Amino acid sequence: EVQLVESGGGSVQAGGALRLSCAASTDTFSTYCMGWYRQTPGKKREWVAGRSTSGTSSVADFVKGRFAISTNNANDTLYLQMNDLKPEDTGMYFCAAANAVAPRLCAAYTYFGQGTQVTVSS
Repeated sequence: EVQLVESGGGSVQAGGALRLSCAASTDTFSTYCMGWYRQTPGKKREWVAGRSTSGTSSVADFVKGRFAISTNNANDTLYLQMNDLKPEDTGMYFCAAANAVAPRLCAAYTYFGQGTQVTVSS
């Protein structure tokens, strides 16, 4: 089991940037698929970005070119760099972890943090 704690949320103006961090409490961080989800007002929680154990990363189309996911296996931390933020990016952002089925294949995300709030004003 892995516990996840997010940080780095806050309030910014449109066009601004934030970097979210997720600290994972596990000795086997590199064996987990890691990702970010978000829940924006009036919508269900949606996948934002993910990274497999092989290092392959991907982001949702609605943030492509603006958000980037990365990991630091040395300190068991996941990041989400968010640039050119828009008001519609406002929401709660959650770190997530999943067991790896294969180097580029992840099972469903089953571990989630408590979330960090991001608010973007116009």
